[in-house]
Amino acid sequence: MDLEASRRGVMLGLAALPAAAHAAKASLRHRATSPDGRVEVELHTGPLGWSVRYNGRPILTRSPLALRLAEAAVLGPQAISTASSTRQIKGNWSPPFGIRAVSTEACGEITVTLQDRASAITFAAVARAYDAGVAIRFHLIKAPGPSVVVTGEAIEFRLPADAVVHASRDEGEYQTTHQTAVSPIPEPALTASCDPPGLADVPLTAQLGDGTTVVITESDRLHYPRMMLKSTEHGLTTRLMQYPGRATGYSGPGDTEAEDHFTLAEGAQTPWRVIVLSPDPAGLLERQDLIPTLASPNRLGDVSWVKPGRAIRIRGFTTQAGLDTVDFAAARRLDYVEWDAHWYGDGTDPSDATYAIPAIDIRKVVDYARSKGLGMILYVDRVPAMRQLDAILKTYRSWGVAGIKFGFVWEGRQSDVDFITNLVRACGEHGLLVNLHDNLRPAGLERTYPNYIALEGVRGNEHFPTAAHNCTLPFTRAIAGPIDYTICYANPRNRTTNAHQLAMAAVYYNPLTFLYWYDGPEKYAGRNWPELAFFDECPTSWDRTVALSGAIGQHVVVARRNKGRWYLGALTNEQGRDLTVPLHFLEKGRWRARRFADGLPGAQAMATPVILSEDIVTPHQSLTLRLAPSGGQAIIFEPA
Repeated sequence: MDLEASRRGVMLGLAALPAAAHAAKASLRHRATSPDGRVEVELHTGPLGWSVRYNGRPILTRSPLALRLAEAAVLGPQAISTASSTRQIKGNWSPPFGIRAVSTEACGEITVTLQDRASAITFAAVARAYDAGVAIRFHLIKAPGPSVVVTGEAIEFRLPADAVVHASRDEGEYQTTHQTAVSPIPEPALTASCDPPGLADVPLTAQLGDGTTVVITESDRLHYPRMMLKSTEHGLTTRLMQYPGRATGYSGPGDTEAEDHFTLAEGAQTPWRVIVLSPDPAGLLERQDLIPTLASPNRLGDVSWVKPGRAIRIRGFTTQAGLDTVDFAAARRLDYVEWDAHWYGDGTDPSDATYAIPAIDIRKVVDYARSKGLGMILYVDRVPAMRQLDAILKTYRSWGVAGIKFGFVWEGRQSDVDFITNLVRACGEHGLLVNLHDNLRPAGLERTYPNYIALEGVRGNEHFPTAAHNCTLPFTRAIAGPIDYTICYANPRNRTTNAHQLAMAAVYYNPLTFLYWYDGPEKYAGRNWPELAFFDECPTSWDRTVALSGAIGQHVVVARRNKGRWYLGALTNEQGRDLTVPLHFLEKGRWRARRFADGLPGAQAMATPVILSEDIVTPHQSLTLRLAPSGGQAIIFEPA
């Protein structure tokens, strides 16, 4: 159906809704409650809206819910409810990787079916209340044609007036402000290929006056534009991206053009709009799995071949550089090596990503890595991926490659999201892991296609950010999903201590964690580095996560368990501090605590030495963590 025909379809029956019918429905409210009774979400009709309460406190006052259609039509305000139903969803699911071994799907759900006479569309608003937060989406049940033209959303989040908001855009710094004044500065500056200023990426984090902390984000974004947030006089409202987000690198005709409308087929469901809820910032780290829980279940079938792990990139572009890095990775007990740009060329149109440059015998290095128990990941730019994906996938599988890191990938418009979804699916069908880089945001796709093991979408550690930035991310961007943060150890440009860098391996959840980002094997040759034992042993996927302490931009302490051992990471901002941490998370018995701590502060943070020590502890004790300015501490707990 062409655009004009679709527009005529949504304009059927434009007669005004009778006032009496509108008034009759004005006071209807429908409620869903979480299993623990602390979270309540209400759907209101006449006009359509929603509200949220947590621990008895209002989180959202009544906020409008609507979809914007062609010809300025709005689906929601004039709709009348025709039916409603509630149910309790039970059960669990076990991810192939995550922050815990088993995640709960238990929630209360309310579905309100509505009819919009102006557009002749029947749709439903579906809301869920989990112990970890709430989610809401639309379901297009029946339309006058096979598809509906959508131009945007008008879903609002009216938070309490005391909310302090932490927002960012692209790979920019975080802005701390109020919900009516959100306008983070993007990095780099906006170009013609971006949506306008005054918008924030999700996730967006807000903390209320009593400490209650909320994260606004999305899940199950399939065949739908990415969501951003914009301030209004009442709070925040959704805005769907019309441009690719900060399109950089190589592009072709149409790559950066606006899409001011898109179509949804009858029966389609919009992504979940999600609010993660916690009584304090630290608790958010235990609720991170709500996002994949809301996503569509695994569509790949058997994914036992998907293996999380630690990786290092090969810095040189010769066969010998590859072989040397494999030896280093094997000695350091890593899981993957990755050849970054430009092992096959410079990524422009003439480049062929199925042939290595003459200086590299790619088959020899891949085979050598496999003989050492390591997987090879190869970098590919977006343009070759668009032009020769079938050949890339077949060639890499024949070589025995484990995965692909795609660079200069952007998302925003419906077409961009479709490209990414199809790319990840195709790789999964060929048994290849995927790591996507550039301006992306997680939305639970790692559950739908578990080979989507990592993504960037963050001002990463390779930019050498402040310690305060590192202490902001655990409560913001990291809550929405995996975060490829490229840890840089003992680098003179680091603005943090080396213990801080070690601890990031446990603090940030990323199933494919890159270590030694700017390093080659030669840096570590001829010298004993005992502190690297933490990198050698720290896993990237967990069967339990316990948040111990945290304040946004100030500090964070988290403990994670894998195969009977616990790994603790603690970070502080530019202020040194002593933190007392209870060890109640440990199981019964005596435990050996191997500490990797800040020593006496150096003239610069990165000059602060790492001091190793051991203690025998029990779950009834507490430990005092002494963190230097911009410092940290990492601990491994194992049964004594």
